[in-house]
Amino acid sequence: MKFNDFFLIKYGPEILQHTLEHLWLVGVSIGIATLVGIPLGILITRQRNLRQPVLIIANIMQTIPSLALFGLLIPVPIIGGIGTTPAIFALTLYSLLPIIRNTYTGIIGVDPAIREAGRGMGMTDRQLLLQVEIPLAMGVILAGVRVATVIGIGIATIAAAIGAGGLGELIFRGISAVNNQLILAGAIPAAVIALLADFAIGWMEGRLRIRGK
Repeated sequence: MKFNDFFLIKYGPEILQHTLEHLWLVGVSIGIATLVGIPLGILITRQRNLRQPVLIIANIMQTIPSLALFGLLIPVPIIGGIGTTPAIFALTLYSLLPIIRNTYTGIIGVDPAIREAGRGMGMTDRQLLLQVEIPLAMGVILAGVRVATVIGIGIATIAAAIGAGGLGELIFRGISAVNNQLILAGAIPAAVIALLADFAIGWMEGRLRIRGK
């Protein structure tokens, strides 16, 4: 087999293009999910009556099959249709649960003695949250972002079914053409991205946990 026949070389330009599309889909959706999920997680530590409804809704979003959710969004105005918008919206919904849950768990898990010491120093609830609880919980919160990112990278491959691009384009083309090289050209980079993201966020998580001790 010639060097140029190796599928990663043969489909190199397409892999690069779809990898960038994939990173865009995941990066934007995780960014939005983080901006929404962390405040929601904080909210349910303060408003305990909202905990069950928020977590139940987030759990329901996770249980809907991804392909079905993408399909259901097609006829929806503004956020639906074909392309990146419904894909990002769906990926954001899938990413919320681990971020909300870990934010809640991390803040609730702060040692009550530390919390009481802060109150004894005259800290307001806002100061306690920003200066004590969030810094101590950041390792757990980041673990939620880590899980959401890895999940998002995998689910983003299905977004190609609604014309959102990404590495799923190569996988779907490979399946329709019964071409294993095309399937691998999409699957291997997606797996590598997931492993690198997991390692990088895991490293940051470990550093934050050490600082929090």
